[in-house]
Amino acid sequence: MRAPDPRAVVATTTPTQVRRSRRGGRDVVLWLGVLWLVVVVGAAALAPWLPLGNHDDPVAGLTTPTFAPPALGSDHPLGTNGFGLDVLARVVFGARTSLVVALLAVSIGTVLGAVVGMVAGFLRGTTDRIVGVLSNALLAVPPLILLIALGSVLDPSIRSIAFALSLLTIPSMVRLARATTIAVAEREFVLAARALGAGRVRLLAREIMPNVALPVLSLAVVMISVLIVAEASLSFLGIGIQQPQPTWGNMIAEGQGGVMEDHPFIVLVPGVCLFLTVFSVNLVGERAQARWDTRGAKT
Repeated sequence: MRAPDPRAVVATTTPTQVRRSRRGGRDVVLWLGVLWLVVVVGAAALAPWLPLGNHDDPVAGLTTPTFAPPALGSDHPLGTNGFGLDVLARVVFGARTSLVVALLAVSIGTVLGAVVGMVAGFLRGTTDRIVGVLSNALLAVPPLILLIALGSVLDPSIRSIAFALSLLTIPSMVRLARATTIAVAEREFVLAARALGAGRVRLLAREIMPNVALPVLSLAVVMISVLIVAEASLSFLGIGIQQPQPTWGNMIAEGQGGVMEDHPFIVLVPGVCLFLTVFSVNLVGERAQARWDTRGAKT
């Protein structure tokens, strides 16, 4: 039998089949990312009840070997750090800290930014101009410089760091909510509600907000990954969450001073967890944005 002509096979492959095959590959990566997020979030939520080692008590770590190498069958599967603290326990509790800070910051920034953006896009005029100037001014400040300035003034607590990080979220949320509101405000159902005598508050709450919520929430998912990296950066620089409370940032900072060269797992373990979490959150956020993208929004 003659082998099929490769050109004929290519010719009979439709664009729809090509898109499906590519989408199938992306879906596998997406679901692996979702699985990783489920494991990380589940471990962080159940951390106090999991049978983990010592993660934040250097005094109790005096009886534990320092820089013990990873050994899956031992009491320290991922090894110990320079204070004898269990790396696995610190990774899990570090995930707990990083996720709490990122989620709290995103929640604050999303609520404030969405409300301000909706009001600016609905009222327009002077209110819109003032909000535009303030949001552009905040965007003009380099994020790292802003975080360093705030971190040097505020207490290194979860609440203070979350407040500082929320400032990175507000301008983007304001612009997205404003653009979406401008587009939605001209839709037929909004004009019909206005003609029936609905007030501004009712129009914003009942007609506009449900249509603004999905795009804003999809952006919020992407911003979680940005804020996880920002929190890790602050902790790495020593102006975020302080030792011995673990975060992925200050765990990576333990590799300074030549420690990484001798004990690479000290940096690789939290670094890989940080990378996989940020990558997975970005995948989920990009899929959400692709599904709920408001292409008709005008800036």
